[in-house]
Amino acid sequence: MAEVTASLVKELRERTGLGMMECKKALVEAGADIELAIDNLRKSGQAKAAKKAGNIAADGAIILASAGGTAIALEVNCQTDFVARDSNFSAFANKVAGIALAARETDVAKIGALAYDDITVEEARVLLVQKIGENIQVRRAMLVEGANLATYVHGLKIGVVVALEGGNEEVGKQIAMHVAAANPLVVTSEEIAADVLAKEKEIAEAKAAESGKPANIIEKMVEGTLKKFKSEVSLVEQAFVVNPDQKVADVLKAAGASVTRFVRLEVGEGIEKKEVDFAAEVAATQAAAAAQ
Repeated sequence: MAEVTASLVKELRERTGLGMMECKKALVEAGADIELAIDNLRKSGQAKAAKKAGNIAADGAIILASAGGTAIALEVNCQTDFVARDSNFSAFANKVAGIALAARETDVAKIGALAYDDITVEEARVLLVQKIGENIQVRRAMLVEGANLATYVHGLKIGVVVALEGGNEEVGKQIAMHVAAANPLVVTSEEIAADVLAKEKEIAEAKAAESGKPANIIEKMVEGTLKKFKSEVSLVEQAFVVNPDQKVADVLKAAGASVTRFVRLEVGEGIEKKEVDFAAEVAATQAAAAAQ
């Protein structure tokens, strides 16, 4: 049986990023065959990743990358804010964003099949789950094209890409920051989906009916509510966060610019987070320990 040398352990650590003892154990089990050790680690990593897959991953980071008139916004999830700030997680997320951008790919399954050094993105994800011990998922990606792209990341949690015509870098950055803060739904009210307006109208009618006022008054109340809703969710009609006395439309006009599209991603949107009762969890842990 071949000897497991320190240099072999070092090489395996460099290739996998795993701890020294785990690498040494893997090499011993593989008879000092480093390629077999890597295969075995990947298999065990897949098993571990499968077990972790049921854990809710509602934290993470939004990564932005751009090149040649195209930008990508990528959400990569994990379970805790601590891991979201881990250098290994960050390196993985940023690298995947670059890979997806280069391939101009937004389908998560297809991103998983793209090359990540000498393995795939999915295999790299599995290895990271094995190393960090949390469920990690590439959740979604969106591409934005344009000759003038502005980007803004608020912490790790919110990422914005704005495509403009005209304007300059400063106004682009300000608009991107505004989108991050104000969370508009569309650029203009004409872009609001018919089903969204229908739902808002239904809610407005139900509320107005409770007033007991005449039908003609109720109709005006509903119209006013819908007008207010449109102004609140339409980017150009919103009060500019930097100067609320101005509307975004005024800022764009003064800069000779217009927004053709924007993308805003926020970590964990739409993911139902598990509510943890820490007191009950501690009590259950103590009870389990006492029963042993």
